[in-house]
Amino acid sequence: MDGYIPERTAITGSTEPPVLPVRAAAEWEEIDALMVAWTGFIPTVREIVRHAREECEVLIVCADSVAVKDDLLANGIELGNISYVDAPFNSVWIRDYGPWNVYTDQVDSLYLIDWIYNRPTRPEDDAIPGVIASLTDLPIYQSVEDPWDFVATGGNFMTDGLGTGFSSKLILEENDGTGQSQSFKSEAAIDSIMRAFMGIDRYIKMETLPYDEIHHIDMHMKLLDEETLLVGEYPEGVADGPQIEANLQYVLDNYMSPFGTPYKVVRIPMPPDASGEYPDDGPWWSPGDYRTYTNFVFVNKTVLVPTYEEQYDTTALRILDEHLPGYTIVGIDCNDIIQSLGAIHCITKEVATDDPLLITHQPLSNTEEQFVDYQVDAQIVHRDGISFANILYTTVETISAATIWYNIPMTLTDPETNTWTGYIPAQAAGKKISYYLRANASNGKLQYRPITAPYGYWRFEVEAVTTGLETVVTDRGTQLAPVPASSSIN
Repeated sequence: MDGYIPERTAITGSTEPPVLPVRAAAEWEEIDALMVAWTGFIPTVREIVRHAREECEVLIVCADSVAVKDDLLANGIELGNISYVDAPFNSVWIRDYGPWNVYTDQVDSLYLIDWIYNRPTRPEDDAIPGVIASLTDLPIYQSVEDPWDFVATGGNFMTDGLGTGFSSKLILEENDGTGQSQSFKSEAAIDSIMRAFMGIDRYIKMETLPYDEIHHIDMHMKLLDEETLLVGEYPEGVADGPQIEANLQYVLDNYMSPFGTPYKVVRIPMPPDASGEYPDDGPWWSPGDYRTYTNFVFVNKTVLVPTYEEQYDTTALRILDEHLPGYTIVGIDCNDIIQSLGAIHCITKEVATDDPLLITHQPLSNTEEQFVDYQVDAQIVHRDGISFANILYTTVETISAATIWYNIPMTLTDPETNTWTGYIPAQAAGKKISYYLRANASNGKLQYRPITAPYGYWRFEVEAVTTGLETVVTDRGTQLAPVPASSSIN
């Protein structure tokens, strides 16, 4: 792959949807490669390459691989785990035009999906998904011809990996039969296309924001996991703050997480620019920069985050560190690129792993239960089958490399849903239980959830029993027969 040069005329793909149902991968799942395009904002792209190559292969779409190598070496970046795709392209915004990843049968064959890029002046960008398909030797399905033609942009879509998708209502405007849109698509027709090509059976669309010129949701929100929304927050009444709050309330009022429980919400500040201005400040031709921290990218166990000024960055990085335990969180200066309405997420795109082991689990919540073991359910699936799965837990509050984790075997309790179950022993009030899951596939593949375990883990607390105004802390005594609390996906 070191210096791949495509034969553009040889690139082919199916313009019909996949025959088998597919599942679009979530961004926190394992990836084999991260793509960037080498043009403009080179200092930012260079730092992405520096840190991403430690986690996966980096594919650099470029016009001159020799010049790219010289630049990397001159800036102290080793060339291992980097490949170069010498191909015509127009812009750095590979999130918007790069291919998407879907799997058949949840974790089986990996396919790439290509939409019509919503920038008609960038035709070479629009051809890059086919280039990547040829490079990786992956099948590509292209929703580019009637009745499946679909205009979209990658920064305006995210998924939980379980069939739910999010976009702004820009997606309706882009498919109204004008511009690149070959024919008018109703919302129902758009939903049908997304179901057929991406496996999205619940497509949540939110109002566009008045001050976000590109209307991409990655500029103000992010999925941290299947049930947690990271949402940008402005001071009250400022810029896009009111519409963001309205959109968030719309989602919370009308949708539940895939586990059938309310979404969890984490807020992160949307800071002013270097002049103290927000996007609704200044003249229309020179508003405040649209600074955002939600525009970050997962790269396996590393998170690459846009940064701007220490006085704001410190709070944002602390929030991410609290809610993404175990990840290596790397800040990359984005003061230059943010003036062009984009940051880290906008200029990266993933190639998912071709050997996924998927673990889906809703973390246990705090409980008052002190006598009944805590049931842990997870859907665990690999195309070759699962040989064994385990819960590893500890009650040590400060986790370190020396922490001893107790191993609890899980058993396959529902083959139809690939559900595995295990039980953490009941604990006394005041105990904090940290745990993670480990699974081995029949082919030897090993996976953890959280992916950063053991440095990343879930934690719940056994709370004292509250009765009226009195708090009762009981002695555990003899353990009762288990009628355990459940944590399973609907």
